[in-house]
Amino acid sequence: MFKFLPFLFLLQFFSVVNAQNSIAIKGGIYDSNTKAPLSGATVYFSNVKDSTVIEYTTTDKNGLFKFNIKKYDKPFYLKINFMGYKSHVEKQNGILADKDFGKLYLSQNANELETVVIKNDAPPIRVKKDTLEFNATSYKVRPDANVETLLKQLPGVEVDNDGKVSVNGREVTQFLVNGKTFFDKDGAVVLKNLPADIISKVQVSDFKTKKEELSKQASTSDNSSINFTIDEKKNKGYFGKFLGGYGTDDRYEASFLLNYFNNKQKISLLASSNNINSTGFTMDDVFDSMGGGRNNRGGNNRGGGVTNGKGITESNLVGLNYNDEWSNNFLAMGSYNFSNTVTKNESKSNQANFLPTGTIFTESDSKTRNENTANKANFEFEYKVDPDTRIVFTPKVEQTRSNSLSESSSYSVDENELALNESKSKSYKENTATNFGNTINFNKAFEKKSRNLSFVFNNNNTKSDSDALNVSETIFYQDGRPNDLRNQNGKTDNTSDSYSTDIEFIEPITDSLRIRLGSDFDWSNTVNDVKTYDYDASTDSYSVLNGALTNYTTSRQNSITPKVGLTFEKNKFSFNLNSRTSIVDFDNHSFYLNKNTDLNQKYILPYGSAQIRYTLDRTKGLTIRYEYSNSLPSSDQLLPVANLSNPLNSIIGNPNLDTNKKNSVNINYRNFDMRTRSGYGLYARGDFFDSEIVSISNYDASGKRITTYKNVSGTYSTSIGGNWGQSIKNDAHVVRYGLGLNGSYSLDKGFTNDVLYDAKSLGVSPRVHMSYDYGELLTVAPSYSLSYSESRYTNSSLDASSNVVHKINLQTTSYWPSNWILGNDFGYTYNSNISDDFKKDFYLWNTSLSYVFLNKAMALKVKVYDILNQNQSATRTISPTTIRDEENTVLKRYVMFSLSYKLGSFGGNNRPKGRMMGGDDSNRQF
Repeated sequence: MFKFLPFLFLLQFFSVVNAQNSIAIKGGIYDSNTKAPLSGATVYFSNVKDSTVIEYTTTDKNGLFKFNIKKYDKPFYLKINFMGYKSHVEKQNGILADKDFGKLYLSQNANELETVVIKNDAPPIRVKKDTLEFNATSYKVRPDANVETLLKQLPGVEVDNDGKVSVNGREVTQFLVNGKTFFDKDGAVVLKNLPADIISKVQVSDFKTKKEELSKQASTSDNSSINFTIDEKKNKGYFGKFLGGYGTDDRYEASFLLNYFNNKQKISLLASSNNINSTGFTMDDVFDSMGGGRNNRGGNNRGGGVTNGKGITESNLVGLNYNDEWSNNFLAMGSYNFSNTVTKNESKSNQANFLPTGTIFTESDSKTRNENTANKANFEFEYKVDPDTRIVFTPKVEQTRSNSLSESSSYSVDENELALNESKSKSYKENTATNFGNTINFNKAFEKKSRNLSFVFNNNNTKSDSDALNVSETIFYQDGRPNDLRNQNGKTDNTSDSYSTDIEFIEPITDSLRIRLGSDFDWSNTVNDVKTYDYDASTDSYSVLNGALTNYTTSRQNSITPKVGLTFEKNKFSFNLNSRTSIVDFDNHSFYLNKNTDLNQKYILPYGSAQIRYTLDRTKGLTIRYEYSNSLPSSDQLLPVANLSNPLNSIIGNPNLDTNKKNSVNINYRNFDMRTRSGYGLYARGDFFDSEIVSISNYDASGKRITTYKNVSGTYSTSIGGNWGQSIKNDAHVVRYGLGLNGSYSLDKGFTNDVLYDAKSLGVSPRVHMSYDYGELLTVAPSYSLSYSESRYTNSSLDASSNVVHKINLQTTSYWPSNWILGNDFGYTYNSNISDDFKKDFYLWNTSLSYVFLNKAMALKVKVYDILNQNQSATRTISPTTIRDEENTVLKRYVMFSLSYKLGSFGGNNRPKGRMMGGDDSNRQF
């Protein structure tokens, strides 16, 4: 815990500084006739010059509001809005000290009382309980903009150069449309394809699990969810986009997206096909499916986007999504996805394995072709039995087929360049898998507030079969070990079934205190049948059973886990305490070399967690979490049965293993200032192991190893960091800039040749980024990041190792002259310590030029990927016992010519035209 003291002192320092610069604002909102307090009225300050929101809040049940802001010496408006009442606007010349606005009265709006439709000055921001709501029409975007562009205009919302969205410092991990998923919850399809001009509201709330949502529990997540509400006038119509392109080296891309809305019914169809490493549907308006720059998504592959640089992928995708309300009490959602990918890759690597008294150096190369075909269907049905009872049923079915062809070779020497072993292999494998999963959520709310009963049932059933051919030769040069020659056919049948039930009852003790009682019931069973047949030349068939590579194993777990929890919520403070004990019956069986091995073990595993959350206001908050957990070893780690599938590494389990026992601490603090549009976040995390399962590797004189497992104690992994950012707007000029710093420190332990080693690793990753927008004409976004890693070893032939990676990126987009769009992504990567066999640095420069016409419905585009033809994929990976340098096949320079067409109609006008400017928004064509 002492490791986190600097973080706590830093947190206290920032809190003191903020307190010195902030002033307190308060007042009360009442009905002018009845003098009754108005609860839930929106109160906000906005800049007189450009209407930028400075700060906002809502009134409590007594009609009172109170918040803190920094001193402000410019004119601003105090605005108050409440449904059914006339808006209150009051100009102030600045505010430099605490102020009590006293009692403010709102008059009822006679027009609204008489149900006459009027055009009110809707507030740009409303706060409804735990939801922050933006009025989309209050924020100006280009007529052809998508919702990602809209988000960038909202106060407190940031979209970084990698496409990650955060609101008031909290990352958004779920995106919904009219409260429902749009293909996926991570926003990959929504952000780039949903038009901004059909959105009426953007609603931000805390991310909740389905159980928390149904039971109306407070969220325990530090992430947010965004829901886009479509304007009722435009919630009837369609929109879509078609794209086709062809280029040099036979590169191609094609895609289309069609969406149909009819009030509560929504049907979407998408498809894509390309051979430029884009495996999803995350198209950018400037570069379409081309990766390597702004489409790289920071490497987290959102929505199955651009691949990770290992090989060249040809991808085909078809998706169908359906949402509807079949009745007032029954909601239905479903989706189907077909995907087919073929990836070809050639790889070479240099690896050093460090032993207590020496080092093994291995050079290897491989050539692979992998094909995967998948059919996935997901459904969600929600039935409201009555206002207090809901059932949600979410089945899913998946069927996959894959095949892989691989050729590889390796050569190993010791530190004296004495040959140890070499190997060559060629294999072909086919695999088929079918999976059925299902979740049933039942929730019953009672008349007594906060009393609740929930029942959650999950099942997951998987069956897979594989058929593999393997021809390999492994030559050992030392110790007189015989060479290993294989020509085999391996067949594997695997069946895995798991079922779980979660029952929980919540009883309120007071308005602020609730107790939770329940139990989890879990059952799982896995059967793995592996058969290997050697080639018989006399019959020209694979018919001789190889007993050493044939094994039949089963693993079954049964557990009962009673649990109890407390939740306390009062004003800005919440506290959650959870405790559970899992009683586990773990049975493992193996039939190997005509011998039965049974390992039956019972465990009593305690778990506990606590969370404290203090919310100063909607833009500032502190969360502290602690968790104690246990995890069982796998059956492979326990069963004392040899796995000889790798000629250079034999693996055997250890039946005396203890569980993994871990203490985890997580601290997060965020602070965002609406007035300056600046904010920062700080975090500290740590995992401390009382017991951790690690591998033991013993090498013989020829470099062949035998691996087993053992428990160690005292290992840990910690990280600390933060980020700061600010946005400045002056007329048409908008500048966003920020910096981040992440650090990590860990201690790993293991055994090599029966000698205990430890590795202490340090990592530091600073990052700075900026973007500049000039109205709707120009965007410039440079960024720089550095990653430094260092490891120090004991009882190893290597004392220390380190690596530095520099990355520079510059993204520019110009929308001038009219109807022309020019985009450039320029990146530079330098890898300092990679071996001399690999190039240390490279440039990646992509450019795109497009011309839009037919009322901006059609675009003609030319794109160039890797203009300088320097792209490469050379990486260095450092672990406690190895350093590995690796290079893989990557896309090289190509030119792509493409044509795209957008269409759409909303508000009942069904003429299929392109996008048009002006006119009645309710019937806008595009």
